[in-house]
Parts: sequence; C-alpha cells; structure tokens
Amino acid sequence: MERNLVKTKKYRIGKNTYIVIKIFQKATAKTDEGNAIATNQANVKIYKKKRKDEKRD
Repeated sequence: MERNLVKTKKYRIGKNTYIVIKIFQKATAKTDEGNAIATNQANVKIYKKKRKDEKRD
C-alpha cells in the first residue's frame, strides 16, 4: 500500500495567519504489455475552526 505524506505549518505575520500545506505523493503503474499511466490527485479542504464563543446560542 502506498501512502501520501502531508505536512502542514502555520505562520503568523502581523494580524494574518498563513497555512502552508506540502503534499508528497506517490503513483506507480505496472504492465506486462502495452502502456500504463500512473496518476494521483489531491483534494484539499480547509475549514475554519469555530470558537467556543460562537458555538453558544
């Protein structure tokens, strides 16, 4: 089984916070005859965390 390696880091510059995501992917393909294409796709979703104050009704 092949696994992808994902590293995330948060940087704060002034009032702004930046997220850096590094994705290291592997893709392999094998065939006895003919052509083989190996592809790998990454879907990244970033959600904003809710504060404890916002959860209260």
